[in-house]
Amino acid sequence: MSADSPVGAPDGSPPDPFALVRTRGYVGLLVMAAALGVPISAAAYGFLALVNELQPWTYTDLPKALGFQETPPWWPLPLLAAAGLLVGATIRYLPGTGGHKPAEGLSTTGAPKPLDLPGIFVAAVATLALGAVLGPEAPLIALGSGAAIWLVRLLKPDLPERVGAVVGAAGGFAAVSTLLGSPITGAFLLMEASGLGGPMLGIVLVPGLLAAGIGSLVFVGLDNWTGLGTYSLALPEVPHANPPNVAEFGWALVIGLAAALVGTGMRRLALLAQPRVERRRLSATVLMGLAVAGLAIAFAEGTGKAATEVLYSGQTALGPLLVNSAEYSVGTLTLLVACKGLAYSASLSAFRGGPIFPAMFLGATGGIAMSHLPGLELTPAFAMGIGAMSVTMLGLPLTSVLLATLLLGSQGLTVMPLVIVTVVVAYVAAKRLSPPQTGGSRALENQGRGKASS
Repeated sequence: MSADSPVGAPDGSPPDPFALVRTRGYVGLLVMAAALGVPISAAAYGFLALVNELQPWTYTDLPKALGFQETPPWWPLPLLAAAGLLVGATIRYLPGTGGHKPAEGLSTTGAPKPLDLPGIFVAAVATLALGAVLGPEAPLIALGSGAAIWLVRLLKPDLPERVGAVVGAAGGFAAVSTLLGSPITGAFLLMEASGLGGPMLGIVLVPGLLAAGIGSLVFVGLDNWTGLGTYSLALPEVPHANPPNVAEFGWALVIGLAAALVGTGMRRLALLAQPRVERRRLSATVLMGLAVAGLAIAFAEGTGKAATEVLYSGQTALGPLLVNSAEYSVGTLTLLVACKGLAYSASLSAFRGGPIFPAMFLGATGGIAMSHLPGLELTPAFAMGIGAMSVTMLGLPLTSVLLATLLLGSQGLTVMPLVIVTVVVAYVAAKRLSPPQTGGSRALENQGRGKASS
């Protein structure tokens, strides 16, 4: 592919953005994206399998190996202290910063350098396996995009910058191909987060979609071969949802406003703590880990439920939460939102991971709690809570609607009008509650988006 300038007409008329699609180089780029989809999605599968194995090993098997009959109530304290020490040391001593800062949102402003990849990997594994309240999507995007560019530059050191950006995006697509339940959801996530737009949108997204499709096949094939699972966001059982009524549209407004208030509070708390953590990286990260552990212990002791409901991202807990929702009182659900929300804020400020799954879990929990109110059914409340909290924490309305509706399968089509209203209300309310950007921060954001779409 040609490096920099689009093809223009000889008479000086505006360049044709789709001329790129008709070139042989673009076909080569698609072949490259398909080829990259196989090793990167296989590596992503291995990463998720590693985390999935480490979580029960560190929380359940290790205490038994040390002579305990069962996991002691205080076990999250050393677990999260170790997580804080590992993440803090990684950020301080290894190249890069262990990945993007999750308190500042989902960053897709460019692929990391090859030297940064070990630090991102170590910080992500320590965060996800030892109980911090963050998800795997952001590290996977960073590792996938960085690995894609590294692999291609091994074969073509003079890779043009624009082509490198597309290759990096394709690697990110492949890494999260089925994590969010569908390659389409991942496409919308990366499209909105990167700020891509205009005629070039489809041109850039097509190689990524191809890589994501290949990655989905690899995930399914590895599941059949290993039997470990696909690690895709899915719900085994979804209660039936009736067509929306007037009362539920009213509740959509309430849920949207409530999520905007709670989510904005969590994000502001994380951003307030973040510079203080950075000034004393090692000790402060350990303290934040201990705070997460303390909140998990407090919830377990106060409700009789497992401390793991506060720990971890909540990705695998969404299905059991919905299926067993009748076993949770309103008080228990409210305490779960409070403890996990504060643990989420602490994790955002100090650890490295993605913000999506904890936001979904918190929104789902709040929605289930509100389903006890008159005129609001369980499934619509569950979906609206996910959509509203997701858009509050991510600022990505299209992705938030897809996350809340595709997750529910056929029932998602029924509740989609309610989810759309809730997401719009939460999005507008969260923007109004957020402090206005200064000229410097706005310029920095624009610069980052320009790099992402170049």
